[in-house]
Amino acid sequence: MPSESVEDYLEAIYTVQRTKGYARTTDIKKIMDHSAASVTEMFQKMDRDGYVNYEKYGGVTLTKEGLRIAILVSTRHKILTNFFEILGIPADIAQDDACKIEHNVHSQTMERLTRFVEFVQAGPENPRWLDHFQEFWKTGNVVHCSECEQHLKETENNPSENNHVAKPQSHIHLSE
Repeated sequence: MPSESVEDYLEAIYTVQRTKGYARTTDIKKIMDHSAASVTEMFQKMDRDGYVNYEKYGGVTLTKEGLRIAILVSTRHKILTNFFEILGIPADIAQDDACKIEHNVHSQTMERLTRFVEFVQAGPENPRWLDHFQEFWKTGNVVHCSECEQHLKETENNPSENNHVAKPQSHIHLSE
């Protein structure tokens, strides 16, 4: 597996390549806030390692392997960002944290987080339990409502009714 730095470059190249078909040193320099010399040096390294096709003064495109890794990292980033935003983390912090974590999270953890994000996104807007969590986060007090308590009593008495969760329409596989 490539280094975190290489993964960040691949993700940046992927972002640019999706819109214009290739990425140039100046494109990645702006995204990554690195010098042109550093970007060029990394392009050359990734070309030797088989992640990009680099043409001096012409830019880069991702190889099949580079694209596979870029999609994996980009998807992880998106899922982590969505997860943090569900928790109420401000978007800029969610982005920064996702960028740090996307390289080190276990594939089984990502599968579970992906399913959780899909579950929340497939459900109703502003679910009551999420409001309860936000209240708990702000105050430390657990919110109890009669409707939730009634549902718990019903499912305790009839466990077969506890399997009424709708499946999400799509499932993203993040295995390496």
